[in-house]
Amino acid sequence: MKIKNIILGALVLSLWNAEVLAQKISTPKSHFGFSIGDDYQLANYQQMESYFIKVAKESDRVLIQESGLTEEGRKQYLLMISSPDNLAHIDKYRTISQTLGRAEGLTDEAARKLAKEGKPIVWIDGGMHSNEMVGSHQLIETLYLLASSESQEIKNYLDKVIILMWHVNPDGQDLMADWYMQYINKDKRNMSIPRLYQKYVGHDNNRDFYMFNMKEASNLAKVMYVDWLPQIVYNHHQTSPAGTIVAGPPYRDPFNYVYDPLLVTGIDGVGFAMINRLNEEDKPGYVRMDQSTFSTWWNGGLRTAPYFHNMIGILTETTGNPTPSEIKLVPERLIPRNGLPNPIHPQKWHFNQSIDYSVSMNMGILDYAARNGDKLLYNFYKMGKNSIDRGNKDYWTMSPKHIEEMKEAYQDDISTKKQKITNSVKTRFTTIPSLYFDSILRRPENRDPRVYILPADQSDFGTAVKFANALIKSGIYVYQATQDFNHNGKKYPKKSLIIKTNQAFRPQVIDMFEAQDHPHDTQYEGGPPIRPYDAAGWTLAMQMGVSYDRSYEDVEGPLQRLPYGEMIAITSNVLPNSKGGYLINAKANDAFIVVNKLINIGEKVYRDGNSKNFYVDGRLKDKLKKASDGLELRIDVAAKKPVNLIEVKSLKIGLFDHYGGSMPSGWTRWILEQYGFEYTCFYPQDIDNGSIESYDILLFIGQGIPGRNDELTKFRQPDVDLVPQEYKHLLGQVSIEKSIPALKKYIDNGGKILTVGSSSELVYHFNLAVTDPLAVTEKDGKHTPLSSAEYYIPTSILQANLDVSLAENYGLDSSINVVFNNSPVFKLENRKDLYAIGSFQTEKPLLSGWAHGQQYLKDGSVGLVALLGKGKLFAFGPEITNRAQSHGTFKLLFNQLYN
Repeated sequence: MKIKNIILGALVLSLWNAEVLAQKISTPKSHFGFSIGDDYQLANYQQMESYFIKVAKESDRVLIQESGLTEEGRKQYLLMISSPDNLAHIDKYRTISQTLGRAEGLTDEAARKLAKEGKPIVWIDGGMHSNEMVGSHQLIETLYLLASSESQEIKNYLDKVIILMWHVNPDGQDLMADWYMQYINKDKRNMSIPRLYQKYVGHDNNRDFYMFNMKEASNLAKVMYVDWLPQIVYNHHQTSPAGTIVAGPPYRDPFNYVYDPLLVTGIDGVGFAMINRLNEEDKPGYVRMDQSTFSTWWNGGLRTAPYFHNMIGILTETTGNPTPSEIKLVPERLIPRNGLPNPIHPQKWHFNQSIDYSVSMNMGILDYAARNGDKLLYNFYKMGKNSIDRGNKDYWTMSPKHIEEMKEAYQDDISTKKQKITNSVKTRFTTIPSLYFDSILRRPENRDPRVYILPADQSDFGTAVKFANALIKSGIYVYQATQDFNHNGKKYPKKSLIIKTNQAFRPQVIDMFEAQDHPHDTQYEGGPPIRPYDAAGWTLAMQMGVSYDRSYEDVEGPLQRLPYGEMIAITSNVLPNSKGGYLINAKANDAFIVVNKLINIGEKVYRDGNSKNFYVDGRLKDKLKKASDGLELRIDVAAKKPVNLIEVKSLKIGLFDHYGGSMPSGWTRWILEQYGFEYTCFYPQDIDNGSIESYDILLFIGQGIPGRNDELTKFRQPDVDLVPQEYKHLLGQVSIEKSIPALKKYIDNGGKILTVGSSSELVYHFNLAVTDPLAVTEKDGKHTPLSSAEYYIPTSILQANLDVSLAENYGLDSSINVVFNNSPVFKLENRKDLYAIGSFQTEKPLLSGWAHGQQYLKDGSVGLVALLGKGKLFAFGPEITNRAQSHGTFKLLFNQLYN
């Protein structure tokens, strides 16, 4: 459907006359009752939504389109802003952007012609993190300026650029603004909300932009990667480093090796335009490059994910709040340098100043786009065309492991006298014979794959489909086999999925399948490592436990290319009658959905003690079919009823949370709901007052248990007097003195506790016969972790081994990929009442990312089970529920949620 047919307030071109030229646009003050940027004033989303709709009706420069619902049911809108003439031909310009971005079937000459005909598309968003109110409120001021200004500058931008504006998190805007404004006394206004500002994930909503679990992320993906394909994406955040106003581009090293060079230099060009704009307007305090913390390495953020789609992603972190603040004195930031060419002096700071900076940076980007529109569009095509070409031939992506392999080969040849030393003086950059380029770097096995094949007969094809659908949401096209086919001597069944790399968004394809190899830089030779800015490794196929084959040649066969943006269709299961009953494949995560649906309607489900699959009686055929419809799940007919059956019964689940909200707990809430597990949240006070006794199992995911050196957990606690009575039961800390004995009593009486990540400190509070290989215990008993110079593993993917004979590991393979983020590991001797579920068996378990000191993990257990009194403790070190992405380890949670 064309955009002009679905907008609110359709544009009527016949009214384009002198009266329209003089149209009156409602000011923000007339609508909200205050000027945007006034101290102590915030607008909620309901007010912003009505203003967006009002301006779209009043202005011939603005179109508005409904673009999906949030997790709490609010509407998200896409605002399209440009000149009336451009908006009258909006579908033409959108199609040009799509055509150039996908780069299929175009010659360079045709692309240049389209680039001159088109208009660059600039995306500007705000409101991602709801306590960062600068980002949401600059949208209001920018919209008004673009809709109302008669300046030649603004008209030039509108004539030459199409602007897309997007509010990222409407739910959080309402929650946070309403909370702040509820206090009549301005001095008491605060942002200490009682729960996460996105229903499930809070701040982690900016970690969901390759998985698209949340509705808001899926809505954005449809607009950005399927419908529009903007050339510049500007993602507003706050706050800046101390003593500065803005942190922005260009960013520090490293950038990801799969990017096209045009992307990196494109970021630089936009960044220079932004800082120049601020300097022209006498707005100091912009920090960048080595003076900031941000790199362009990781995937998954709203700013960073576009990089893997050849889009120039811009992040700024701008200081400021509705409550006036202060720019503090940082002596080192008073002297100009390349990373901070225009320092700012300490001073009082007001909300409107931050809004002004944000609007100025928006204008700087629009100015750049207006001056360089044809270049932005053509380079967008050029990056996509380069990707297609690389996917059609042998291509090698360089990474640190290849460089080290080459240098080691050269050193080996020197030691065996096959080569002579070519440099008499050792420098940082030394030369070696060119023959190593071809003999090492151009080895056939180091090539990038041209095709990835996901066989339909893998044990959990349903998860493979979820993985492929995440790719489709991000604008990747996927093929599906319409019949069985053969490739490289292997037979692949019908419905197998094929992802080719000869497409414009090839960087995204490679990044989702192949390991990330983050450089292991040091602060100086032999010095401590330079830590990654964020996640170091995230390879989604590895996290999800998907099975796939690489092919270095194109795949031909009975393949159907699925339309852009359309999810893979799931065919209904066909179940014949069966007197022997049915076996549900327990290796598939979706089996738990079916099991829970049946249990929740009162039907009995069993586990076959031999095959470990789930079993249901043949008389449940119709109910089983209804429960499994819409799922890619294997259900087999049993020849006869298995003899070794154990009934599966749900446990009453308590999930730990705290005031302000826990993101790991929130992700787990979402997972439990997707798979049909019923749960209730409990809080620190519930532990101390005995309310936990009503649960069969308690889940502590992430933070929840104090460290060995701490008396209490360290959850942020607001001023109790400012918290309404209805939320006071959420307050409190978990204490060693009172809470830990209560948990011990609970487990002695027959309860179960499951911990993940840092909450596994409970192992040591219970004084189990377990030691920590990543820490030293001092004479005074204090627990001292290894220093970061010795050991540090940010979010990365490691390989571990499991004991699959254990019930805790049913449905899993003996080799497993785990998401690891400085996670706990354990050393213990197996016995009947205390045993490990699996371990790291090598000194180099790293698969994807960065791991400094990984040798310390060897023989360390990734999880353990302790039988205590009448109950049981399950402790898992790695992040088995990581941001609802690590499907490959979900069963380590699910298996424990039945008796």
